[in-house]
Parts: sequence; C-alpha cells; structure tokens
Amino acid sequence: MQPPRPRGRPKAFNDKTDQNTIQSLDRAMVILRAVSEHDGLSLTDLSIHTDQAAATVYRVLTTLQSHGIVETEGDSQLWHVGSGAFRIGTKFLRRTKLAERSREPMQELMRQTGETANLGVEKQDEVLFLSQVETHQTIRAFFPPGTQSPMHASGIGKALLAFYTPDQVSRVVQTRGLAGFTKLTITSEALLTDDLARTRLRGYSIDDQERADGMRCIAAPIFDAYGAPVAGVSVSGPSFRIPLSSADQIGRMVRGAAEAITTAIGGTSPTG
Repeated sequence: MQPPRPRGRPKAFNDKTDQNTIQSLDRAMVILRAVSEHDGLSLTDLSIHTDQAAATVYRVLTTLQSHGIVETEGDSQLWHVGSGAFRIGTKFLRRTKLAERSREPMQELMRQTGETANLGVEKQDEVLFLSQVETHQTIRAFFPPGTQSPMHASGIGKALLAFYTPDQVSRVVQTRGLAGFTKLTITSEALLTDDLARTRLRGYSIDDQERADGMRCIAAPIFDAYGAPVAGVSVSGPSFRIPLSSADQIGRMVRGAAEAITTAIGGTSPTG
C-alpha cells in the first residue's frame, strides 16, 4: 500500500516537464523578472530582454498592471514593479519571525556603528537581502529588500559559507562560480576556503571591497535551533569609515547582534 499523497499536491507534483507548466504564466514570470531587475524599461526594451514579441509582452504587462503587479509612471512609458508585487513579496517575510525579531538588534547595531545594518538569507545559492536599517550618513550602502548578491563576494554570504560543510561550499562554488567584481574579489576556491576558516575562528566575516570598490561589510551568521546557519546580519559602508583597523571592534558588535537574533528566534550557536 502506497503512503497517502500530501494534501494539495497532484500526482504530477514532482514532474517538472513542459506538459506540467503553463507556458503563458512562465512567459509572464520571465517578463516580471526583467521588470524587477531594471529601473524602468520600455515595451521595446522588455521585448528585447525577454526575446518575446512586443504584442505578447504588452498583453502580459496589461494583465499584471490590472493586479497592481507592474505600473507605468506618468508619460515615461517605462514599466516598473508595482505596489501589488511589494504586498505579495512581504508575505514571504511573514513566513518567519526572523525579520520581525531582527529589527531591534539591527537598530541597535546601526546606532553602535553608525553604519547601515542588513539582514539576509541564502536563497538558491545567493544572498537574498530581507531588510535594512539605514544610517543617516550621506554616503551609505544600499541593499533594498529583494536584492541578491553572490555568496563569495558578500559579507553575509561568507558568514554563512563559513559554517557550511566543505561539500556544501564546493557545491555552491560549482553551481555559481567565483566571478570577479573588483581586484580584491576572491576568485580561487582555495583562497575562499582559507578566508572561511578565518571567519569561523573570528565569528564574523569581512567583505573587503570584494563586491564594490570603496565599500566594506562585516557580517556574522544567525543560527536556528539545530545550530545551522539560516541568516546573517551585517554592517556595511564606505571603507574610509570602516577601516580594517576597526574590523575586530565592529566585528564583536555584529557578532553580538547575530547572537541576540539567534536567541530571539530560538536558535543556538554550534558551540552552544
């Protein structure tokens, strides 16, 4: 006797072949993703970016517009993500108390350091930024919710990778590669392994202008009830305000915020 199928799942749940996908919906998602990745695109640009006929793109856009998922501003005729997409996206945050319970430690971290505090999780082998508490400084880092970043060139990404198993790290490297963004980006798996070992010993990672010239980030991991890294918190800002000579002092503050969040979500560090 076969075990009962989970409720809400059809027989073909694990069948991802074309016959079980809705092509029009798939096209719509490709278009929506293109809109989300740019600061306004014209119909022609969207047609080019998605390799779809302009008439098809327009029908998809007007359908999404009727639900508030996309919108145009004034007479610009450029398409942007709409407020409806934001409302749907925020439901992701409500799946967990992580964002809510991170807010106070992040605000305190921003007050302590004077720099922007960020919260991120791993999503499909990249860092997905969930929330941010911005500094009042004129020059500051900006990672709006929904921004994604390669793990090897991100403070939060390296903080998480440091507590992955070697096999997990290798899988991420093989899947995503080690693209270079600046002359300081780590593009060697051996060098990344060394960097992650130092991160484990310190309890915090350093993104030393590895994603963007002139910007540094110091991050620490957040753990769940099983001691597994599930998120990371960081501070980021211009390198002249976050000198390497202050890394240990700031690192202790970031690690303290991560420990507070770990406790708030019922987690425990690997060392207890």
